[in-house]
Amino acid sequence: MGEKMNKWARAIANRIADEWDGKQDFPNDAKLLEDILSKLFMAHPEECYKLIGTGIIEEDFFDNLN
Repeated sequence: MGEKMNKWARAIANRIADEWDGKQDFPNDAKLLEDILSKLFMAHPEECYKLIGTGIIEEDFFDNLN
C-alpha cells in the first residue's frame, strides 16, 4: 500500500499545484508547491483521504491511477 499511497500523494499534489491560479505567472512556484505538498502528503497519507470526494479531488480521480 505504501507505493500506491505515494503515487496518490504525488497525483493529488500535482493536481492542486496545476489548478493554482498563479501557475501561469509563477511556474517555478507551482513546481515548489507540488514538491512541498507531495512531501507533506507522503508523510501524512491520511490527509490525502480527507481530500477525496471534495471539490478539490473528485471521488473518481484515482480511477485512472489504479
